[in-house]
Amino acid sequence: MNAPLLRVENLQTHLHLRRGVVKAVDGISFEVHEGETLGIVGESGSGKTMTCLSILQLLPTHGGGKIDGSVELDGENLLDLSEDEMAERIRGPKVAMISQDPMTSLNPVYSVGDQVSGPFLYHKLVTTVRDAWAAAANGLRRVRIPSPERRLKNFPHQFSGGMRQRVVTAMAIACSPRLLIADEPTTALDVTIQVQIMALLRSIQKESRVGIILVTHDLSIVAGLCHRIAVMYAGRIIETGKVRDIYRNPQHPYTQALLEAIPHLGQKRTRLAAIPGQPPNLMDLPTGCRFAPRCPKRMSVCDEYPSATNVGDNHVVNCWLAAKH
Repeated sequence: MNAPLLRVENLQTHLHLRRGVVKAVDGISFEVHEGETLGIVGESGSGKTMTCLSILQLLPTHGGGKIDGSVELDGENLLDLSEDEMAERIRGPKVAMISQDPMTSLNPVYSVGDQVSGPFLYHKLVTTVRDAWAAAANGLRRVRIPSPERRLKNFPHQFSGGMRQRVVTAMAIACSPRLLIADEPTTALDVTIQVQIMALLRSIQKESRVGIILVTHDLSIVAGLCHRIAVMYAGRIIETGKVRDIYRNPQHPYTQALLEAIPHLGQKRTRLAAIPGQPPNLMDLPTGCRFAPRCPKRMSVCDEYPSATNVGDNHVVNCWLAAKH
């Protein structure tokens, strides 16, 4: 297998607050290959978005956040780069991010044309504003927005939620990045628009072989787009593997609980399954398995954090139940 496009090793992102240290990401490792989609799933607050922001170094560094570990893109450690190098060489040309709320990602007082043309001018892909607007029109056309030349003159509030998400996607792929991070790209969109956005991402990946990190809390979305899944809980990845292995044979009780909470067509239930309890406080984490206080299969050995166990075909789980078999 070729070398991975992105290799993350022991990534730690700690936020230093007056009340204590928030261990938002606490020692995770994963890889993304060219043309591959990795789905990062988990409940809100599990560290999914913070992982993506850490890759791009978009955290407060002065009295706020500290990032340790290694984030290698094409063999280059991004954590060794300065802010100027990240802005000029990495963000946009090599790594781009689609935020989960397109309305807050777009500036309401600037036209869509001004904003979509911005990356082309900032990274000097064109020399004139006219050329930048022409490139922006092609970008909107690429994400299947009709009448792109006319829509460039519109403002974000004149677009529907799904169309705004397409505009943000056009901005993200403007510089033909090697890695695309999609952070909850279908949140607050209806089901039919969700399908269209997923199909759009699949089409972009087929055209350019871009690697994609898809962040979501909805396991039902990743089945049609992702190749592999990493399940996060309380700042750590607790299970990772190919999509079919995770769906057919989930090993961690938390992954099993997430899959059981998905409603299925034709299956009658009196009530939906839910995971009891709350995730732990990231400023006061348990020393053992972080899911243990909510786990129905808890054992005394869970007071120690479980090591990684390979249960087959790069299907890895951090759980004492898997280690015992």
